[in-house]
Amino acid sequence: MTATSEVNERPEYDVELQKIADYVLNFDSPSPEALDTARYCLMDTLGCGLLALRFPECTKHLGPLVEGTTVPHGAHVPGTPYRLDPVKAAWDIGAIVRWLDYNDTWLAAEWGHPSDNLGAILAVADHLSQQRIANGDAPLTMKDVLHAMIMAHEIQGVLALENSFNRVGLDHVVLVKVASTAVVANMMGANREQLLSALSHAFVDGQSLRTYRHAPNAGSRKSWAAGDATSRAVRLADIAMRGEMGIPGALTAPQWGFYDVLFSHSNKDLAIKPEEERRFRFQREFGSYVMENILFKISFPAEFHSQTACEAAITLHPEVKNRIDEIDRVEITTHDSAIRIISKTGQLANPADRDHCLQYMTAVPLIFGELTADHYEDGFHDAHPEIDRLREKMQVIEDPRYSEEYHDPEKRSIANAVQVFFTDGSATDKVVVEYPVGHRRRREEGLPLLVEKFAQNLATRYPKQRCEAILAQCQNADTLADMPVPAFMRQWMI
Repeated sequence: MTATSEVNERPEYDVELQKIADYVLNFDSPSPEALDTARYCLMDTLGCGLLALRFPECTKHLGPLVEGTTVPHGAHVPGTPYRLDPVKAAWDIGAIVRWLDYNDTWLAAEWGHPSDNLGAILAVADHLSQQRIANGDAPLTMKDVLHAMIMAHEIQGVLALENSFNRVGLDHVVLVKVASTAVVANMMGANREQLLSALSHAFVDGQSLRTYRHAPNAGSRKSWAAGDATSRAVRLADIAMRGEMGIPGALTAPQWGFYDVLFSHSNKDLAIKPEEERRFRFQREFGSYVMENILFKISFPAEFHSQTACEAAITLHPEVKNRIDEIDRVEITTHDSAIRIISKTGQLANPADRDHCLQYMTAVPLIFGELTADHYEDGFHDAHPEIDRLREKMQVIEDPRYSEEYHDPEKRSIANAVQVFFTDGSATDKVVVEYPVGHRRRREEGLPLLVEKFAQNLATRYPKQRCEAILAQCQNADTLADMPVPAFMRQWMI
């Protein structure tokens, strides 16, 4: 008999949604290492946002949608005079911290930048705290912000470990939206039903495509996509807090759910049985693993898969700087993800195109001995045609061991090697860098450099006395943790 109706039995919420919700509702004991790393992450992320304010292409997006709008208890946007509703404030904060591709990174089956979630976390924490103070209640403290950051990092990062959204063409900001939705709904006081509702809406919401991250369409949307995701997360959390019903089968509903519509062909390279393909895989339980192992971009404002190539190029610079015209070829030995994401030939159309080109990000430090955000701008590129001439001489080669150890949870290397060959038959040594300075394995070396980077970024926006005060406050863990969120945010305004 042919079925002419559907069985309308409303299911329980998908177990994956319940797993996320229960983690957020019950997590209260992050490791000391995670808390300390979150503090450094806060510093670095806000510093990246301040540096981005030097670029008009970024600042043109900031401020209220309607000029002159005044928002009671408006959330502060660091480095600006703006006080905005939390939805737009999340957009602005998320956009500035991501603009230069200089904040932290997580690399696994999926890639991403978990500190992008700070846009939603700070905007909501600031706005809620001002409301609480106005009502005679205690505000949230920066310890609450650090806890929220650890949870957001964990949700985004654990989902990324064995679930490849890029393989089906989805941008990683779907995970920013999901993680931000969970933590800000919790900050708003969501009960379990409201939290599950908010998460379900994040998954059925429609997701960004990776089109704007790849040749030949790479462009500046990749710099504000995370801000857009955090903003949408705040809106969805607010909708759920108003009592909006959830969608229990958001992931698993046959034909209409996230898995069947958007995720059905992921992980085909991971030896998963066909009937298992449509479910998220969890390598580990939620805790504080991701924050403990987060990758900091310290040396270069460059897509993370290129960081070790840039470092190798800096090492070779003294040997090749006076022989650029004598170069026959440059061999870059790398891993599979770098090849898929950032290996490009041909014309690079804009700064966003250049900071996602492995060859460009290797050529600049080989020639000039450094790589900064200004090196991606049209003016610099157009003034130095030798960069593109050197790119044309580059060969990119995959080393299977590099690819294997990139995915190994005990190693998570991001290896690159660079070797330069000259027309007279001579060659440099092959310089191999397997772990960038921002890796957990190089924390002792990296953290002082991260603080130096933060101090330099502060100096791009504030006078010396304020820079020193903010730096001292952020370096004192107890002082920072106890500080009310609005007091912390006010000092970042101009």
